[in-house]
Amino acid sequence: MKNRTGFIWHEAFAWHDAGNYKAAFVEPISVADSPETKRRFRNLVEMSGLLADLVQIEPIAASDEALLRAHSASHLAAIAEADKDGGEIGPFAHIGRGGFAIVRLAAGAAISAVDAILDGHVENVYALVRPAGHHAERDQARGFCIVNNVAVAALHALEMRGLERVAIVDWDVHHGNGTQQIFWRDPRVLAISIHEDGLFALPGGATNEVGEDAGLGTTINVPLPSGSGEGAYLAAMERVVLPALDRFQPSMILVSSGLDALAQDSLGRMMLHSDTYRTMTAMLMEASARLCSSRLCLVHEGGYSPVVVPFAGLAILETLAGRSTGVVDPFMANVKKRPGQTLAPHQSDVIERAARLAESAWNDRTQREIR
Repeated sequence: MKNRTGFIWHEAFAWHDAGNYKAAFVEPISVADSPETKRRFRNLVEMSGLLADLVQIEPIAASDEALLRAHSASHLAAIAEADKDGGEIGPFAHIGRGGFAIVRLAAGAAISAVDAILDGHVENVYALVRPAGHHAERDQARGFCIVNNVAVAALHALEMRGLERVAIVDWDVHHGNGTQQIFWRDPRVLAISIHEDGLFALPGGATNEVGEDAGLGTTINVPLPSGSGEGAYLAAMERVVLPALDRFQPSMILVSSGLDALAQDSLGRMMLHSDTYRTMTAMLMEASARLCSSRLCLVHEGGYSPVVVPFAGLAILETLAGRSTGVVDPFMANVKKRPGQTLAPHQSDVIERAARLAESAWNDRTQREIR
C-alpha cells in the first residue's frame, strides 16, 4: 500500500562548504563530506520515478529561538562570527562565508519535516539535508556538524507542538555524541545510537552510558565491533531498539539517518548494504504504526560514498512510500556474499549487554518514580 511520504531537499544544501583537510607537508584535500553524495541521492530518487510520488516539502530556515532550544547563545555567536569570513568552528567542522544561512535551512528542514507529519500532510518524511547534525553538542560544533538538526526538531516537537515524548534512533556509523549530550538528563527524549565501537567521536558511546538524573534510562548505546554486517544490525534493532521503543512509548520517532555503515564507505568499517536499511526502515515503520500513529521522520546524517549511498537512500524511501521502483542496487549482491553478514558471537555479546543495561536503567528509573 502506498503511503503519503514527504521528501525535503534544497540546492543550498549542496553549497555548504565543509572545508579541506590540511596538514604540514601534504597537499590539502577536500573532506569526505561532499555535495556529490547527497545530490546523487536526490537525482536517483528523480530518475527512478519515485520523486513524482513524494510530497516535496519546502524547508523554512530555523530561527534563533528554535536553535537556542538545543544550543547555547555562545555557540550561535561563534557560528555568526565564523560566518563573516568562513573557517573552522570546531574539530572537523567548517562553514564558508555566509554559510550560517545554509545551517539554518538544514535545521529548519528537520522542523519542517516534523510539522508536515503533525499537520497531517504526510505520514512520514525523509529530510535530505546538509550539513549533518548529530555530532554537534550544545556548545560545540564537530565532525561536519554545526548545529544538531535532529535535536532542534525534537525540541520543536516537544515544546512547540505539545508532544510528550520523542524517540531518536541513530544508525549513523559514528556515535551520536551531540544528541546524547543534549538530552543526557532529559526524560522526554529517548536517544538510541547504534554505531561502530571506537570510531569518531571519542570518548563516548559505551553501553554503560545510560543517562543521568531525570534522564536515567533514556540514553542507549550499542557500540558494535568493526566489521559488523546485517545480522548484527538487525539483532540490535530486534533486541535493543524495538523493546526500548515499546517501554518508552514515544509520540514520534525521529531517525538520524547516516548511511555510512555501508560496506564501501570511506569513514566506517561496517558491512551493510541497501537492503539492510530497507529492513531497518520497515521495522521502525511497524513500531511507529503501533506506538505513535505512524509518525516517523528521518533526517540525513553521514554517508560518504557517492556511488552506493544513493541506492541505500532509495531503498529507504521506497520502503517509506510503499512502492518499488524496480531499480536494482548493482553493488548489493557482492556485499551480501562477503563473510561477516551473519551475527557473530562477539557481536551478539555486545548487543545482549546493551539490552541488559538499557532495561536495567529503565527499571531503576521506574523504581525511582514509584518512590
